[in-house]
Amino acid sequence: MTDLLMRDAEALHRALAEPGSEVNVALSRETAELVSRLVDARARGEEIVVSPANTEVSPTEAGVLLAMSRPQVRKLMDRGLLESRKVGAHHRIRVSSIRAFLEAERERRREAMVELAAVQNELGLTG
Repeated sequence: MTDLLMRDAEALHRALAEPGSEVNVALSRETAELVSRLVDARARGEEIVVSPANTEVSPTEAGVLLAMSRPQVRKLMDRGLLESRKVGAHHRIRVSSIRAFLEAERERRREAMVELAAVQNELGLTG
């Protein structure tokens, strides 16, 4: 996969070096899907943050990435749900820890929805 991404990156750079307002380039499906998700997010007005997984952020910055307050982030850290470390008097959270938390939370929510649907079915609340 890395070779494929490197090839696609080189093709993009070559195409962008050409003059003009449009770019024509052949990309692998995986790279095209990645670019499509980025473009879709921007079209919806979402902010896009790209960083290496080992990048560390403050609890305030983590709150922005998680769409929650800094105190809520601290609660997650205190409960051990969001891995962090202390650097001097400051806490730092790896972006990879934020991603792992979001993936675990997504799975937890999916399971809760399955359980809720089962209860609704048992009670005859679904049509």
